[in-house]
Amino acid sequence: MHRARIGLALAAATALALSGCAVGTGGAASDDADYDPDAELSGDLSVMGFSGVDEVATSRVEYAEGELGDVKVKLIEGDLDIQQFLSAVASGEPPELLYADRDQVGSLAARGAIIPLERCIDGEGIDMEQFRESAVGQVTLDGKIYGIPEFNQVQVTMANADLLSAAGLRIEDVNGSDRDAMTAANKALTKSDGGSLSVIGVDSKLPEFLPLWVAAAGGSLLSEDGKTASLDSQEAIDSLTWAVGIYDDQGGFSAVKAFRDSADFFGEGNQFATNVLGAMPMEQWYINVLNEVSPDAPMAFDTVRTTSGDPIAFAGGSAWAIPSGTKNAAAACRWAKAMTSVDAWKVAADARIEAREAEGKPFTGILTGNTTADEQIREMVTSGGEPWDSGIAAMYEANDNTVSLPANPADAEFEQAMQDAVNSVLNGQATPEEALGKAQETAQKALDEGWKKLEDGGGK
Repeated sequence: MHRARIGLALAAATALALSGCAVGTGGAASDDADYDPDAELSGDLSVMGFSGVDEVATSRVEYAEGELGDVKVKLIEGDLDIQQFLSAVASGEPPELLYADRDQVGSLAARGAIIPLERCIDGEGIDMEQFRESAVGQVTLDGKIYGIPEFNQVQVTMANADLLSAAGLRIEDVNGSDRDAMTAANKALTKSDGGSLSVIGVDSKLPEFLPLWVAAAGGSLLSEDGKTASLDSQEAIDSLTWAVGIYDDQGGFSAVKAFRDSADFFGEGNQFATNVLGAMPMEQWYINVLNEVSPDAPMAFDTVRTTSGDPIAFAGGSAWAIPSGTKNAAAACRWAKAMTSVDAWKVAADARIEAREAEGKPFTGILTGNTTADEQIREMVTSGGEPWDSGIAAMYEANDNTVSLPANPADAEFEQAMQDAVNSVLNGQATPEEALGKAQETAQKALDEGWKKLEDGGGK
């Protein structure tokens, strides 16, 4: 799941970057004129990008269908294909509703592929104050909201308690609060057998977690208004240098990656259960995976910590957006409201609890992006004993301390520039200063061009 999400994100970024102005939708839509709050709910509602089939998804789909009455809902199979979506918009035959990663919303909005939702939000009475600020920021471009946030994804520090203890270490040594201590812990935990890596000490999770490490150092890769890149900031250079050094101390990134990729990541032979990984930050959903496949694994959990010792997480997740040219915006808006409502999330939690109880497993919670829903669902969490209760506590603490990058009209190009920079350093092709300097130029040029087109209200 994790690897697939990374691959899809990069593929989407590439598709957006390479598609240029081929869609022909012009600049961002000036208003959500396609939405009529008084329209009678009827007809069809095709949904692209939503392929969830577990009980959390299906229970909410049933709830939303009930809220839409006679509307016939069709879920288009498969994950979101950005190029397919843009082509559908350009042809004048878009789906009625889009389910996308929040970090894709800015580019889609700037291209006029999705509409702003002010009238939808007002007409349906959607309380945007109930959503986490970091999530709303990811779907707000130039002061307009283009998406209704759904799931929230955060990172938690996960470690093998037995390996820590054997090395005389604590979870605090690997949560990022003291980077010198984490470097030392990595060296103490790393083991080799005949010159080959046999235990990964710490996995700093590059390239995807660079924004987290920069934020933990007090920096950001992008200004709050989404217009100025800071990829070559001192916080970024220092964070990348340190995180790459974690791999260098274990024989290099290629050695760590090869050993990591050989693991049974989703099975009982995962790295923690087989004692071949000391620690890593990881998305919160992996707690549930570990509890299910290796409940006896010797785990220890904490939030990721800033260099000042405070909890932090870099928010990610999904959102509902309405395509430009949709033929049933009223139904699309009602669906977005229903799927992200407190009632829908509680229905999902009940379904998950029932499924977990049937398996004899605890319910570890759901992070929704909706603060009201999160508070109520947290009360429904069942104890799984230690260390799992500590993992759940860390997950919710992380969710209360999230940061994110704002939406911008060049988010795909920005992401690609960052990924390319980190990979060039990991592959030994450039120093952090060189790679991030080049990325800064690329990203800033894309941002300048994107904002200019947006401000001009046009495009090709």
